Amino acid sequence: MSITAYTFTKDLSLEQITELAEEIPNGKSTQELIGISKELDIPILAGLVEKSDGKIYNTYICVTGNGIVAKYRKIHPFISKHMSAGSEYCVFELLGWTCGILICYDNNVIENVRATSILGAELIFAPHVTGCTPSAMPHRDYVADKYWQNRENDPVSLRMEFDGPKGRRWLMRWPPARAYDNGVYFAFTNPIGYDGEHLKNGNSMIIDPYGEVLSEIQSLEDSITISKITKEKIQLSGGWRYKNARRPELYRDIIGKDHKSDTTPVWMKEN
Repeated sequence: MSITAYTFTKDLSLEQITELAEEIPNGKSTQELIGISKELDIPILAGLVEKSDGKIYNTYICVTGNGIVAKYRKIHPFISKHMSAGSEYCVFELLGWTCGILICYDNNVIENVRATSILGAELIFAPHVTGCTPSAMPHRDYVADKYWQNRENDPVSLRMEFDGPKGRRWLMRWPPARAYDNGVYFAFTNPIGYDGEHLKNGNSMIIDPYGEVLSEIQSLEDSITISKITKEKIQLSGGWRYKNARRPELYRDIIGKDHKSDTTPVWMKEN
């Protein structure tokens, strides 16, 4: 939801969030993105609130100057009780690459990344609003506002908070694992600064199929990171070999068992 911002929507009524939502592809934001993409001659991916057939979705789209290429609805939404869950994965072709999209919490459920990669994705776009929130994990918590307010005079203290267990050190536990285990490139994006009342650490990064960080944003301002990706690396990766070694007949019925899904994060349960 990079177009609208995210966290503040937890407090919106159905009427308010419906007013914020747009249709795709005919809505204003989608059409403006298509115009920007045409002007710059690059594909653009962005997130917004979608309304369709009386339902509201957290949706991420890919456009080019010729129109919309892909649309994905978050399958594990929780920020608003008025949002409906998406019901399918998204795999599409872009500049000679087979790509997928998984939004924020969707990436924490490892089956989603595996399913998207099995469907053929070589590069997974993983837009997030995450980090610097409470958790049962030791040393995870909010980052105090004083560090952000003093970032120009003391950027080092803020960087230490963002790069510690509240932010980057936590990220290093799982996005590299998703890329490594599945033999895919992982394009992780995350806001820097406040989203609603939540201070976020940024650390947007591109990760290769070996689980190595190719490039990363360390700026405390809006910035862009760029990496070269090559298909040869995918089939050389361990994750590629391990996927090909699977024996789904052993665990098909185990993984597919019904269970009750609970996506409510700790910071929302406390409120």
